[in-house]
Amino acid sequence: MKFSVPDNAALAARLRRPTGPVKVVLDTDTYNEIDDQYALAYLVRSGLPILGIHAAPFCNQHAANPKEGMEKSYQEIFKVLSLLGREDLNPLVYAGSQGYLEDEDTPRPSPAAEHLVELARALPQGEQLYVAAIGAITNVSSALLMAPEIAEKLVVVWLGGNAHFWPDTREFNLFQDVAAARVLFDSGVALVQLPCMGVVTHLATTEPELREQLKGKSPIGTYLYDITCAEAKLDKMGRCWSRVIWDVSTIAWLLGGEHTMRDSLVHAPYITYDGTYSFSNTRHLMKYVDYINRDAVFDQLFRLLQN
Repeated sequence: MKFSVPDNAALAARLRRPTGPVKVVLDTDTYNEIDDQYALAYLVRSGLPILGIHAAPFCNQHAANPKEGMEKSYQEIFKVLSLLGREDLNPLVYAGSQGYLEDEDTPRPSPAAEHLVELARALPQGEQLYVAAIGAITNVSSALLMAPEIAEKLVVVWLGGNAHFWPDTREFNLFQDVAAARVLFDSGVALVQLPCMGVVTHLATTEPELREQLKGKSPIGTYLYDITCAEAKLDKMGRCWSRVIWDVSTIAWLLGGEHTMRDSLVHAPYITYDGTYSFSNTRHLMKYVDYINRDAVFDQLFRLLQN
């Protein structure tokens, strides 16, 4: 797919961090491990206007194939909303792609991708829709392939890939669907990248901290504590462990506040199939987060989840 070349000045303007409430779609592989549940709860409790919650595919020890992963994520979304007492949001939940992209030209149509296209097309002129994407980027890239013109309406805030100085890009969200990642980085959509290794790795917490901040504070707080401890046991992390809650980084970026993280405009790298980045200063611009204030993010997150 050949996308139109974006205007860098326009991209830079659209990529400024929000200073107030923005319309959001969450694209999430919610059953993949435990951090998506935190991000969904964080978003709901933030008060940002939510226009959609889309289930993304994944495949790991929790799901034998991407279709099963997406279906389990779809059901987990409803469970989290119930614990939050927000079943009113159930009509906004859409099933996503049942598999990954086969190539960079052919989308994987799904209710989620179709809903994203519909939302973007319905936006009034001058408004933007923010997509907080915390899984394989299949749904979002499918929507861009189905309707390339919506790239001018979206800001995609994606937890994916590793830091640009990291020796490889073999990170779970990116490497599940490299074709979709290449579509995203080549589309010219306004993109904010939150890299995993080397940046978001700062967002680690521990069992004692979760026990103090979440357990018994609210139904969702206790659930998050329980599933995090269960996952640590499943992963045989031992008696003294810490866990990165990766996905909350996207919501923290949307909520603004210069004290929570640092970002800058960079030229979008090429995503290669051999697990590396390739760089060129002729590429369009994107936002790249290179620092996160761990304590500021968790302070806000825990306060929102304690009620």
